[in-house]
Amino acid sequence: MSMFCFQCEQTVGGTGCTVAGACGKKESTANLQDRLTGKIVRLANIAGEAGGSRVTDDLIVDALFMAITNVNFDDAAISALALRIDDAAAALAVSRGAAPVEEKDFDLSTVWANADEDVRSLKSLLLFGIRGIAAYAHHAAVLGKRDPAVYAFLYKALRALDSELGVPALLDLNMEAGKVNLACMALLDGANTGTYGIPTPVKVSTNVERGPFIVVTGHDLHDLAQLLEQTDGKGVNVYTHGEMLPCHAYPELKKHPQLKGNFGTAWQNQQKEFDDLPGAVVFTTNCLMPPKASYADRIFSTSVVGYPGMAHIPELGGKKDFTPVIEKALALGGYPNGREMTGINGGSTLTTGFGHGTVLSVADTVVNAVKAGDIGHFFLVGGCDGAKPGRNYYTDFVAQSPKDSIILTLACGKFRFNDLDLGDIGGLPRIMDMGQCNDSYSAIRVALALAEAFNCGVNDLPLTLVLSWYEQKAVCVLLTLLSLGIKNIYLGPTLPAFVSPNVLKVLVDNWGVTPISTPEADLRKMLA
Repeated sequence: MSMFCFQCEQTVGGTGCTVAGACGKKESTANLQDRLTGKIVRLANIAGEAGGSRVTDDLIVDALFMAITNVNFDDAAISALALRIDDAAAALAVSRGAAPVEEKDFDLSTVWANADEDVRSLKSLLLFGIRGIAAYAHHAAVLGKRDPAVYAFLYKALRALDSELGVPALLDLNMEAGKVNLACMALLDGANTGTYGIPTPVKVSTNVERGPFIVVTGHDLHDLAQLLEQTDGKGVNVYTHGEMLPCHAYPELKKHPQLKGNFGTAWQNQQKEFDDLPGAVVFTTNCLMPPKASYADRIFSTSVVGYPGMAHIPELGGKKDFTPVIEKALALGGYPNGREMTGINGGSTLTTGFGHGTVLSVADTVVNAVKAGDIGHFFLVGGCDGAKPGRNYYTDFVAQSPKDSIILTLACGKFRFNDLDLGDIGGLPRIMDMGQCNDSYSAIRVALALAEAFNCGVNDLPLTLVLSWYEQKAVCVLLTLLSLGIKNIYLGPTLPAFVSPNVLKVLVDNWGVTPISTPEADLRKMLA
């Protein structure tokens, strides 16, 4: 076995990638990422209960984020970050009165090889969960928002990987991770809305106009904002892709007239949709697939994203210069006559902008519709999309949902059905897109508000969560839901390879976590 990785849903054989990653990650890259994680465990051990510094905080966040599936495939970039961590660890050790070489890098393979499969499972769950938390912390920090408690927990969780903690303590740590992630998502929500305004509902076209254009994918609003400022008056249109779709709902972003629409569907279709693309593409976070030769010369990465040979837009003095991207778009020229595109079901209009600010502003309407019997059930159908077969379940589920039900959705899993026209109920659209995976906080806020309005618990609401997972941000969101005591979550398309039978039994017995089956059978069970 030359490598081992089982952190994502598409892992080979449902057990683990041992030769190369199903995501396209090479053996060398996987092993470098494991060593990178070992270095930040060492850094956390040196920091101890006293914690680190802003420098070490950022290094730990970047290292965790860089190891998320489909973020960075560039061995040189990973190695460069590792060297920075070594320097920071040595400096921190000296400042604490210890020898720079006193601590050794942690060997992450000891987690994968742990003879106790339940300890291995819970340590893996914790590591993958904090990788997701780090992504959200990264986005918040870009906008100047930090929470010392979030960083303190990341150090604590990393130290736990290099410990003899047993199952009860590790289970408690995972629940703590869920609570910390809720605080981190709230921090990010405040950063996004405080900077770019409260999202409002908007209809977004899937068509591309004639002329030069840039496609922005990933999750980072600040990167898009800088690009929009730099393309003002340049004759270059900008289109969102994947998880950037909700950006159209933010007042400070949509005021730029060159923000035209949304290109394509979810991230896993990019190799087909970007083929021979006459425009430039910027990857701001994860969801990068190895680019095909037909468009490799027009792809740009930024932040922690990287791929060998791919042009990278660095941050200098707190700003990014997207001039190379703009020049590439102008040189490529775009589609001479534009291009008509659709979602996977043939629709050409997508609606977004139903964050907690919007939904709670019409809470009385929603509550009255439930009391009048007009709304019979709420389904939260969301999460990560992926290429593995079986995800058409979510399309079929939404299409077959009762006509008196509301579909709340978020993250890229919505591209399976967000171009469907399901009509409305009393002026409320049946499909309400609440935003990115980062915006799971909105769904939680709405659920808690509805429970308060009906004077009951969240588990007593006519609400069912039907989630798809792919990578580590979905893991930390699931931990948040479990930490809140939310039960009877339907999860698919497959269960995580890193969850042992005993840990799964705990999730089933205590929270009623249920693997999806068929839309028909699951709907009958949910509505019984």
